[in-house]
Amino acid sequence: MRCDNRRATALISFFLIASFVHGAENQVLVYKKKYIMGTVFEVAAYDQSSEHASDAIEKAFREIARIDDLLSNYKPDSALSNLNRSAHFHAERVPSDLYRVVDQAVQFSRLSGGKFDISIAPLVNLWKAALRGEGTPSRARQEEVRSCVGYERIELTPPDRISFRSSCLQLDLGAIGKGYAVDRAAEVLHSLGIRNALVNAGGSTILAMGAPPNQKAWLVHLRDPSNKIDPQVMLKDESVSTSEQTAPSLLGNDSAGHIIDPDTGLPLKTVFAVSAVSRTATASDALSTTLLLLGPTKGKALIKNMAEVSAVWISREAQVETATGGPQILFGRGL
Repeated sequence: MRCDNRRATALISFFLIASFVHGAENQVLVYKKKYIMGTVFEVAAYDQSSEHASDAIEKAFREIARIDDLLSNYKPDSALSNLNRSAHFHAERVPSDLYRVVDQAVQFSRLSGGKFDISIAPLVNLWKAALRGEGTPSRARQEEVRSCVGYERIELTPPDRISFRSSCLQLDLGAIGKGYAVDRAAEVLHSLGIRNALVNAGGSTILAMGAPPNQKAWLVHLRDPSNKIDPQVMLKDESVSTSEQTAPSLLGNDSAGHIIDPDTGLPLKTVFAVSAVSRTATASDALSTTLLLLGPTKGKALIKNMAEVSAVWISREAQVETATGGPQILFGRGL
């Protein structure tokens, strides 16, 4: 699904909000950023003590780094890399965080009829090679690798064992791992007494805790490929994630693109960027990719059966499709 960082961006209004509420309720705003998991994580937190908020943010960053050490498929010694090497027809004991992420990912696979599938790793790796200039793989090679994919062959044995019923199946958590890391960072902040904060993973996944002082929610501007609509959402104890296919202009003519459709085994072709709002960052992260792969018609049908979820699809030509079962998607400019 995602093999590189998503380029979806979101402009966050906490600095603007802070200028109006500075000193409200004796709360101070502390902002920090750090490069982890291949992107820049930002945290803005309100607290009565800047020292306490700063320390809490540093602990949240350490938690994100810990999750990266578990879920990375770039680090050869990560728990995920070890699982990908050793779980073929063998139940491997894994850390609880890895088990939890895989379990939730399989649930999204079932919910989406297989459109969301973390076993896409062999195809992701195949097309990564194409992006590196190794040429488009032959149809026979594509079919060979595609036969390795299938979430139904992931076997979870509670509380901590995973096995693969395939000799070549591998997992890629790029479409859910950052969301899980954001949730874990928020849990650390909350455990340390931080109630109002914003955690941003490179603009592609954002989670809002509480709200700034004297405000009802955090205002987040969403990705708008058309630059004509200015979609926005007010978040309070909610998350939004954005997905879009890599633009050919960034990768050269006839670029493969980085999001792979498990149904076809080919890079996804779509005109949309999609933002999905849900209660957790893990869910919004998985949903944004799922809804991009499904497209607006099937995506809206899926959301009808989900509580507290909203989404917006926007094309470069300003075509807009929305589904609202959670926070309302607002538009700063008329449609």
